Amino acid sequence: MAKDPAKAAQDAGFDREDLEWISSLRHDINEHQETASEKFVRKLKANPLVPVGCLLTASALSFGLWSFQAGRRQTSQRMMRLRVVAQGFTVVALLGGMAANALQARKEEKK
Repeated sequence: MAKDPAKAAQDAGFDREDLEWISSLRHDINEHQETASEKFVRKLKANPLVPVGCLLTASALSFGLWSFQAGRRQTSQRMMRLRVVAQGFTVVALLGGMAANALQARKEEKK
């Protein structure tokens, strides 16, 4: 037999007013669910260099592996070095974007 939520909260030692924030939170969450494509576009606009770095890393890795399979060791070695540089660029872009977003949020708080 299902209990009344108000009765269950009272039995647990809570007042109904103590739990009102849950219903308001549910309302806020259900108000607008961001789709995956909307989130991707939002993140891309906020920090466009990270996907570029990821693409460079994946390209260098792919070409390096293809060169290794083809027997071009020197080209493969260069691509693996380029991959490391591209990964470093991606990490720096990520950290820079995070710092820029934090500074922007701080400026908006001051206003």
